[in-house]
Amino acid sequence: MDIPKIYAYRRPNGQIGVRNHVIILPVDDLSNAACEHVASNVPGTLALPHPYGRLQFGEDLELHFRTLIGTGRNPNVAAVIVIGIEPVWTKRIVDGISDTGKPVAGFAIEETGDIMTIAKATRKAAEFLQSATELQREEVSMSELTISVKCGESDTTSGLASNPTCGNVVDRLTGMKSIVYFGETSEVTGGEHLIAARCATPEIKDAFMEIHTSYIKFIEDQGVSLLGSQPTEGNIKGGLTTIEEKALGNVQKMGRTSQVVGVLHPAETPQGFDKQSAEPGLYFMDTSSAAAECVTLMAAAGAAIHLFTTGQGNIIGNPIEPVIKITANPKTARTMSEHIDVDVSGILSGELTLDQAGDMVMEMIRRTANGRVTCAETLGHREFVLTKLYRSA
Repeated sequence: MDIPKIYAYRRPNGQIGVRNHVIILPVDDLSNAACEHVASNVPGTLALPHPYGRLQFGEDLELHFRTLIGTGRNPNVAAVIVIGIEPVWTKRIVDGISDTGKPVAGFAIEETGDIMTIAKATRKAAEFLQSATELQREEVSMSELTISVKCGESDTTSGLASNPTCGNVVDRLTGMKSIVYFGETSEVTGGEHLIAARCATPEIKDAFMEIHTSYIKFIEDQGVSLLGSQPTEGNIKGGLTTIEEKALGNVQKMGRTSQVVGVLHPAETPQGFDKQSAEPGLYFMDTSSAAAECVTLMAAAGAAIHLFTTGQGNIIGNPIEPVIKITANPKTARTMSEHIDVDVSGILSGELTLDQAGDMVMEMIRRTANGRVTCAETLGHREFVLTKLYRSA
């Protein structure tokens, strides 16, 4: 296999990024305003406001830190300003990002106030942005990219064409020794046995089945049905009447030959990822099927580009991970063309083979890695949504 070359940013820890963001990251919801003021003062930086961060506990708190630290560590991020209410939690996020070698600075509002904090953070953000603009892309192998995949607003065209196209690309990526993330725990229900059969070892199979079984038990313990949420009203309109039908289309994104080489918690990176020694291949991440939450978690695990297949037309984007939108629905490609990066509806009309559609997506990955902005980026879609597990304390 000829592995394509791309032009990307080599970070100090060796990771490869395709964007060069300087982000202003709030530790908690109360720090959003300060972060947005700093980003306003320094055009070219990017604030990532969110609604959480106070009085969380246990696993929920750990996920909060893992997501924010992972966001700062993402290879598409050149430098980070962290702003929080309290100095201890602010420092924890700064410390979690700092060993990547990228510039990071933290500012706590307590005993300083908004005005002084914003002034100090603005000066540092300006310094970081000027340094980031001097960084140069270099030629690297596409195999060094970490890619994530998801589907949304699925319909019958998803399982028939766009998801198999994604699977075709996933097989190529794992064949060239890339790392690929997929997930959506609820949306594999009815197809979980197919994923289990593709796990590389019995231990990985057991880990995956434990995640899925725990999820089903949680739903059953609530005494509720997912009907109306899974499948969604959009899915039903598109011809998917059961979660099993949805799952059988969803798992097409795994490809035909790729093995599952690991199972990850939300926003978790594979063992050895930060030292560039992680095992390449396909990883299942325990995520929500909500588009913005899922993409945020995968970006926090280091994914540099996301492949998002859609039938009825999902409009998701992400502030730091470019989202390539793929559809096989000719109506969606026509009526929502400003959202679609790759139209593979030719598969259904007999004008494209699956391999040709895969070629189109691979070419779009190359172009996006080299700097082409995706439709979601062009339209300003920057959905950054944290996953919350429990009520606050």
